[in-house]
Amino acid sequence: MLIRLFTDFDGPIMDISERYYQVYLYCVAQTKRQGQLVTTLSKADFWALKRDRVPEVEIARRSGFDEEQAAAFAKLRRATVHTDEYFPYDQLAPGAVEALEMLKEYEVELGVMTMRHRRELLPVLEQYDLGRFFPETHIYCLDDDYVKTGDTNDKPLLMARTLAELPVAETVWMVGDTEADLLSAKNHNIPVIGVLSGIRNREQLAKYEPNYIVPDLAAAVEIFLEHTGLKAKS
Repeated sequence: MLIRLFTDFDGPIMDISERYYQVYLYCVAQTKRQGQLVTTLSKADFWALKRDRVPEVEIARRSGFDEEQAAAFAKLRRATVHTDEYFPYDQLAPGAVEALEMLKEYEVELGVMTMRHRRELLPVLEQYDLGRFFPETHIYCLDDDYVKTGDTNDKPLLMARTLAELPVAETVWMVGDTEADLLSAKNHNIPVIGVLSGIRNREQLAKYEPNYIVPDLAAAVEIFLEHTGLKAKS
């Protein structure tokens, strides 16, 4: 029996909070006028706002910027957050590799499904030797020339393409940390587990009614193995 688990990359596997915070600090520094007093948010406060989907312009306002500056801040942030200079701030999420290693002991077909472009994903897979968990045919990301229209639009399209291209599996689950992940799975009646190790908090994930909300990938794997009744290979 073919059993497959898809996981998002950022959130379940990679902790992107430091990258986002460093971009925030850069945007604050670039936006403020000479001599202007601003309120630079702590990382904890900033990340709590991001996880609650507070808009960038509101984050800028809370940092002490006026409306014109807030608009400029938001534009600069969008242009900066996915640039090569800041990706090195990403770190492996605690326990993620151990969770993936556990799955290798079971008859599970693993796939990664992410809104990263290929140039943003493949170097990280190589850097941390994560490619050993995902066959090349099961690495789904955006082509480098793909122009994003919004994750809640683009990720369901990627999910549809994935299901059309891969062999049919008797059991398919999804793990993710955003509304895009949850909507993509639910559109295809795939059980989905929301994890709190990423960019959304419990209240935001609950709006999309995932089957479970758990702290991280390790907890998601535990639920997945329990429900599929898998046993380790002897």
